[in-house]
Amino acid sequence: MTKTCRAVIGLLAICGLAIPIGASAIADSGKQVDVSDASFRCLEQMTPVRGFFVANVLGDLSDTLKVANSPTGGRYPPGSVVQLIPGEAMVKHQQGWNAATNDWEFFELDNSPAGSRIKVRGVAEVVNKFGGNCFGCHARARPEWDSICETDHGCLPLPFTREQIIAAQKADPRCTAQ
Repeated sequence: MTKTCRAVIGLLAICGLAIPIGASAIADSGKQVDVSDASFRCLEQMTPVRGFFVANVLGDLSDTLKVANSPTGGRYPPGSVVQLIPGEAMVKHQQGWNAATNDWEFFELDNSPAGSRIKVRGVAEVVNKFGGNCFGCHARARPEWDSICETDHGCLPLPFTREQIIAAQKADPRCTAQ
């Protein structure tokens, strides 16, 4: 475990979001969905849902949309991709990949007109440009929302206005190459 990862886990523990160390916190590589730079595309090519965007790298978009559009929540199917802004993403792995994250892996992306490059991926090691730990925020979502944060799902509010988020979405450099 890296020094940075241990520091993030320590911070999460202080905030009451301890990550269990042991089998439940370790990803099972046999249950990992294949994710590469090509798995991420222009937000306009994804399906919008209440201000965020979804896709499914395994082709199961209909089941991803059923959960995303459900008024009562649900468990996203493996391969689901969820993005609010171009530089951050979540991908759902097979059940049992990582119990601590409900099988979600977090990604920080470097995007350009040529496409996406995965900068950082994982669980506790993915920290956004503003110092926020992805898992730390998403762990607060109530269980029925499968770690997806929205304004009423139990997560802390984002420090950005809706207008700022929309501006970031519209500035997705991957979309300019179309």
